[in-house]
Amino acid sequence: MIELLIKACVLSAHLSSPEPDCRDFSLLFDSREISLMTCITQAQPIIARWKASNQKWEVKRWQCGMQARNVSSI
Repeated sequence: MIELLIKACVLSAHLSSPEPDCRDFSLLFDSREISLMTCITQAQPIIARWKASNQKWEVKRWQCGMQARNVSSI
């Protein structure tokens, strides 16, 4: 699996917590259909669509990589 990992942050609405809430969002692609190079070169439009549907989040960074086979998410 090819993973596009997006690190995004949202500022807290609470004045007592000025630290931003940052999280990693993982988008997975079948490596038989999309190569690592394709992920790298085509990530910006994918991230723009993700950002449009997650407007409160500010993308801080992103990266493409191979997802480890023994990692699973629920």
